[in-house]
Amino acid sequence: MGIQLGMPGITRGDTAQGLLDTHGRRATDMRLSLTDKCNLRCTYCMPAEGLNWLQKDQVLSREEIVRLVRIGVDQLGIRELRLTGGEPLVRADLIEIIRDIRANHPELPISMTTNALGLDRRAAALKDAGLTRINVSMDSLHPGTFAQLTRRPFLDRVLKGIEAASEAGLGLVKINAVLMRGINDHEAPDLVAWAVARGFELRFIEQMPLDADHGWTKEGMITAAEMRGLVETRFVLTPDPRNRDGAPAERWEVRDPGAPDVVLGTVGIIASVTEPFCADCRRTRVTAEGKVMSCLFSREETDLRDLLRSEAGDDDVARRWSEAMWLKPKAHGMDHTGLGAADFVQPDRSMSAIGG
Repeated sequence: MGIQLGMPGITRGDTAQGLLDTHGRRATDMRLSLTDKCNLRCTYCMPAEGLNWLQKDQVLSREEIVRLVRIGVDQLGIRELRLTGGEPLVRADLIEIIRDIRANHPELPISMTTNALGLDRRAAALKDAGLTRINVSMDSLHPGTFAQLTRRPFLDRVLKGIEAASEAGLGLVKINAVLMRGINDHEAPDLVAWAVARGFELRFIEQMPLDADHGWTKEGMITAAEMRGLVETRFVLTPDPRNRDGAPAERWEVRDPGAPDVVLGTVGIIASVTEPFCADCRRTRVTAEGKVMSCLFSREETDLRDLLRSEAGDDDVARRWSEAMWLKPKAHGMDHTGLGAADFVQPDRSMSAIGG
């Protein structure tokens, strides 16, 4: 029996309402991690030695992934899918996963977040399989700084992957960059110039307390306000007139001070910490082993894998998923009591183990 909570006339587990929570938000954007493994070791995400990876049988299979997406779309109102990791390109059956999802959902936007290592060899096949768009994580244009941040000397391979994605038609290509104080923050204007010249959208992301080493500090983080100030040392930023529509990034039009009537491109800033957007969050996250996380910073997880591997029907899976999202917290705990507040506890999982 459903449990009535928070919203009159609506009960917990009522799948007809989609992935609704008690604060009236409805999740329509699914972030699905395909693996916890990654071939980089970014300092703000993972320790140098890596993590204790999941065993193969712990990770959702291709068939389980395809079924879960079908349940989300057909029964729970999912309207957009983002494939994440770890690094999704390390999955050998990635092309087949995308092809199967596309066969079930011809109109579903399917994007992927990747570090682009190996993308140059697979971009065309990903496009042919049904991938719509790509986000590439790249924090520096300088090989030495890139190697310092990722602990791997692979910038040239990342750039080749980005070029291949663009040529394959996986656009609008978005570039995600985390600015780290004293390391790559001075590169902000160069990154913007590089992106807009190529028709990409750069998105700066505030460093979040999701690093495996738990070394995040308020003082070490470059805030959204600082990011705007860094970009404005070379460009003029004006608010993008388009409706944000629940997107995590606040967009800004990029203009040359010498020709302010011309829009060179756009830049987005994802300020999860200092300018949170919890009130309009529309995301539901499923980890590589099939656990629902209603919030990126949640310490509560709901297992769907056991149902997928049992005799349970699609309705049972949908109900448990709906119940998990019903209890989504109002906010992540950093937005109303200050950074590093006592009521915020960093999740045990790092970003690589969650999937962004």
